[in-house]
Amino acid sequence: MQSTSKPLSRAVCLAAFLAASAGCLAQTPPMAAPVPPPPADAGAAATTQVTVARFLTNPDGDVDGFLTTDGALVHFPPHMGAQLTSAVRSGDVVQISGWRDAGGNFTAQRIADTNSGQQVVDQPPMPGAPPPPRELRGAGLSRLSAQGRVAHVTTAPRGEPDGVILADGTVIKLTPPVAQQFAALVQTGATVSAQGYGTRNQYGTAMQATAFGSPGKLTQLYDRVPPMP
Repeated sequence: MQSTSKPLSRAVCLAAFLAASAGCLAQTPPMAAPVPPPPADAGAAATTQVTVARFLTNPDGDVDGFLTTDGALVHFPPHMGAQLTSAVRSGDVVQISGWRDAGGNFTAQRIADTNSGQQVVDQPPMPGAPPPPRELRGAGLSRLSAQGRVAHVTTAPRGEPDGVILADGTVIKLTPPVAQQFAALVQTGATVSAQGYGTRNQYGTAMQATAFGSPGKLTQLYDRVPPMP
């Protein structure tokens, strides 16, 4: 897979393409802390033990998931990412509690390292906690391109595809309607190419696609970039 990046001074205007994540800071409570109630569209509650293979990021650069050594995909709110990566490393065995969605992915609300005992729990927002300033959302984005084999298909809470993860861990986000237009490519084993805006850091690369397709045959997804707010 080959990928390139070019700093984009007006990247903030692309925040409209990204799913805004305005959560509170995750906290590390005692082991007895209860898991918050599931959201209305959550799947079946479950607890399982897995080994972390690779952390994943969203286009803003926040760690918001990981792949397990047996190929499962685990999601969690991005505000848990910094604390989780401080407590857990690739190769660690963790116990996760949460819910499985309609696509078979796991949404974690509690993640505990079985060796160290450290855990991170998704806590409800602190009363009065302000969301990140709107003008800062997407300010660090760069123009990216990627190409490679699809190793995983990501899904929205109701189970509809909304992106792919390449074999090297690159995350390419699409909207569900766009993913439906590329049903033959949004499949494990397909070779895809994409251009978009996102971030690359020590945990990986992630972008929101503005062009998607097979190598050498990209389709532009949007007529124009949204104007500056």
